[in-house]
Amino acid sequence: MTHPLIYTAPLRLGPAVHDELFRRLVRSRDYLAAGFGEPLRLHDAAREACLSPFHYQRVFRRTFGESPHEFLTKLRMDEAKRLLARDELAVTEVCMAVGYESLGSFSTRFRSLVGQSPSEYQRSLRRVFPVPGLAVHRLVPACFLQFWGARVF
Repeated sequence: MTHPLIYTAPLRLGPAVHDELFRRLVRSRDYLAAGFGEPLRLHDAAREACLSPFHYQRVFRRTFGESPHEFLTKLRMDEAKRLLARDELAVTEVCMAVGYESLGSFSTRFRSLVGQSPSEYQRSLRRVFPVPGLAVHRLVPACFLQFWGARVF
């Protein structure tokens, strides 16, 4: 016979509990997304979901298919690509704007996810879109640009 503290059967939770847990996880994911440019700790995101850090990490991965760290990194890299495409900021400024404190860590992570260093990525966009700042406008429909008063090329 096993002791109840050593072995616990899988919990069978009702749909209301799952819905509440999902809402808390979405709230914590929104918390991560809102502060992705700042140093965030797993403990803070777990507290937002009212879970322990270990349980939070496990349930987040099971629910969204990626860890909180992977989610945050993806957000940061998407924003970095957007900022690099605008061609108004240096790579170091982009690094700091997306929440990295080390240019080396940022560049290494960017290269592993995008396949190019941040400066190579920015240069490759300049070859395709030679006018500075034009890269972003090429990604937005012309009717939207006209509506907001931007020049359409």
